[in-house]
Amino acid sequence: MATSIVDPPVLLERRNQRFLALAVICLAELLVVLDNTIVNVALPSIGVELATGVSGLQWVVDAYTLTFAGLLLAFGNLGDRYGRRRVMAVGLIGVAVMSIGGALSDSMGAVITARAAMGVFAAAVFPATLALIINIFTDRRERALAIAAWTAMAGFAIAIGPISGGWLLEHFSWHSVFWINVPVALVALVATLLWVPESRSAHVGRLDLPGIALSIAGITLLVWAIIEAPHYGWLSVTTLAAGVLGVALLAAFIAWELRTAAPILDMRLFRNRRFSMPALSIAVGYFSMFGFLFLITQYFQGVREYTPLEFGIASLPFAFSVAIGAPVATLLAQRWGTTPVIVFGLLLTGLGLYLGGQVTVDSGYVTDVLPSMVSMALGLAIVQGPATESIMSSLPLNEAGAGSAVNDTTREIGGTLGVAVLGSIVASYYTTRVEPLLDRVPSTLMSEDQKSLVAASPLSVLELRKRELPAFLESQRENLITAMKTAALQGSHAASLVAAGAVVVCALLVALFLPWGAQSGESVLLAWRESPDDPAE
Repeated sequence: MATSIVDPPVLLERRNQRFLALAVICLAELLVVLDNTIVNVALPSIGVELATGVSGLQWVVDAYTLTFAGLLLAFGNLGDRYGRRRVMAVGLIGVAVMSIGGALSDSMGAVITARAAMGVFAAAVFPATLALIINIFTDRRERALAIAAWTAMAGFAIAIGPISGGWLLEHFSWHSVFWINVPVALVALVATLLWVPESRSAHVGRLDLPGIALSIAGITLLVWAIIEAPHYGWLSVTTLAAGVLGVALLAAFIAWELRTAAPILDMRLFRNRRFSMPALSIAVGYFSMFGFLFLITQYFQGVREYTPLEFGIASLPFAFSVAIGAPVATLLAQRWGTTPVIVFGLLLTGLGLYLGGQVTVDSGYVTDVLPSMVSMALGLAIVQGPATESIMSSLPLNEAGAGSAVNDTTREIGGTLGVAVLGSIVASYYTTRVEPLLDRVPSTLMSEDQKSLVAASPLSVLELRKRELPAFLESQRENLITAMKTAALQGSHAASLVAAGAVVVCALLVALFLPWGAQSGESVLLAWRESPDDPAE
């Protein structure tokens, strides 16, 4: 029987090409994740210049993540169908163009619209990155390391997001956080066309347009209800109607996906515990992380009154903990199994959230704030690497794009709900405690428009501090600022405890239902394919 022999130099060249492609893919991922983290630093500047409160700032974050999460499944399917590299290239072009639109915006509506459009094209980029990695790295150990690098890049993006955003805001306006995306997207586009190989699925079904429409509508209505609840009232007709309709549309989405021949989300995947439990872990982890990043922006820039650059520097330990912990956790999972590593990571995340809930106005950064950030970041890093590897190892190569999209969708829906739920808890606490105080503030200290802004966001502390006032009003201002900070922290404490509770419950579910012990992705996939209806697999 004839055999083929490949010379060592050829093997080395192919290996180098694989890792060069990985570097390019990670650059594209960096762009998508960076756009989420860098905008957090600009929120105070956007809020003050465009006169918006916590709800508006939540929409600056969530407009991106909503369209992103809603379209990941669709673009994952399109990548499988037409080519993952091609879809990723289109996404990079779109992110660059829409970033220019955001940079030129001069109203809150325009900023939110640009962010939503950027999320659409980012959804074309992100599923392709992981799907390409799965197809390029066929050796399981190399694939695990490549996924670890992909996961660590998210931590690196978190690291450079706040500090690069802070540096930009020290020298330029908030528009610069949009301009920075343009050169990164263009470099990633050229490198993708040069060095990333194309891949597509051999078999794809029809595009599930009803499923896409139902998922986007349901998620958007549910998140809108949560974000706007502090404004309309949690038990108001508007809030309840939007929430109930959102849940009903999501239920209709699930029912449709179970019936249609070519679902955009194969619900059978969730019968496989090695897929569903890690997906739940990632969703809850990102719920806590995105919510935590939103809260920490309020804390550092509203309570501690840091400049954007100081905020970026202060948040570096969080970011580097994610970047360092992710690849280490993936290697540990290969040795000890996925379940114990994920459970430990979730509990560590919960500890970090609990510690964050104990922080006060006078807490020390090194003794109180830093342990909370590092504990939570390490916990998240420990969860996401092994969980992602478990999810992708449960799928065949033909379904890499769809599987990557499911993996990414759980992240983004978790993150979107984190900002919506935790941000709304803070807004409810803050508004109900600050508004009565503002009624007693004289017009010589603050106009009605300024009172509205202060009542809407604790980040207005910075603007209030800048105003020159007569000496007899200084004490009133200081009392008001102290009350604003206390109210914001009370809301953050409650939100942190809610997130910690969600993480601990998730850890218990994983410990109970995710099989313990190491098992190869190939054996998991084979067992599930032979008995897909058995929930024990």
